[in-house]
Amino acid sequence: MNSSKKEVIKFAKMLNDKKLSALRVKYPYLGRADTKDFAMGGRIGYADAGSVMKDPDEVVAGMDNELNPGITDQLLKGIDRDIKNPSPRFKSHTIEENVPKYLEDYWTWDLVPEFKDFVYNSPYARIASELMGAKKINLVMDNWFLREAGSKSSTPFHHDISYFDMDGTMCVLWLPLQPTGKNEGVVWVKGSHLWNKLFLRVLFKDGHKIEGNECVVDGKKYELPPDILGNKDKYEFLQWDCQLGDAVIFDMRTLHGTLSSSIPQKTLSRYTLRVAKEDTKINYVGDWTSYNYRKAMQDGGYKEGDSLGGKMFPTLFEAS
Repeated sequence: MNSSKKEVIKFAKMLNDKKLSALRVKYPYLGRADTKDFAMGGRIGYADAGSVMKDPDEVVAGMDNELNPGITDQLLKGIDRDIKNPSPRFKSHTIEENVPKYLEDYWTWDLVPEFKDFVYNSPYARIASELMGAKKINLVMDNWFLREAGSKSSTPFHHDISYFDMDGTMCVLWLPLQPTGKNEGVVWVKGSHLWNKLFLRVLFKDGHKIEGNECVVDGKKYELPPDILGNKDKYEFLQWDCQLGDAVIFDMRTLHGTLSSSIPQKTLSRYTLRVAKEDTKINYVGDWTSYNYRKAMQDGGYKEGDSLGGKMFPTLFEAS
């Protein structure tokens, strides 16, 4: 990461507005004319492909073209390979037959060489370590989504934390594999990772069924997700136009989903990658977490309270 971004992260973590304002003078390319006060969440590092680095209170960060745009071709080849020879977890979230689909596969990084190369050799784990103040980064899970042109299926508003039997500090990489307009991708509900709430898992299959009932498990209260689409005026959303090489990193607790009702005129795909800080432990929680996830972990010998590591959750970065 270049020196300017290191300084931004340092002073943003300190919540030092004066230091951040001084960086605007030192590095004139930081921010935009319409977001002068970037210490309060203005866009930082708006250069080249138009990425962002947000204040940590928002826990949404952009990779400032740190990913070579050519990496998207590699990942698209991986998706093509996966579709031709899918894992047992491959699925379509579209119920209706003979219409454009919304496809997904997950935990395929060790099956598809293009994904494995990205997981181990991209700068993401290193950048995630700086964003989360981590000494070590472990893989949680990868997956990809492909929404065919004309597909009416969409991403429900959800946060990723409820899909995994883990507790700790985790973040997600969202990497679009085509130039994606802000109304074509997902949006993030600003500040939702700070609500101190846990929401039940929502199925991506059409209809977006909520799994489980409100309850308390190990002292943690799990609630029904809020009706974001029915109450848009109550929330502030973060969304951007993304070019090749742009990516968004966000906290696992951040609510996100499809806001626009527009139907894509082109096929859109994205690769996502979840990683964890060294404080993350296995925590088997409610029955709404995926049976497939849990069974695979239990079959792999992972027990309650275990740290991440081993074959399923390898170490991707360790500070020297």
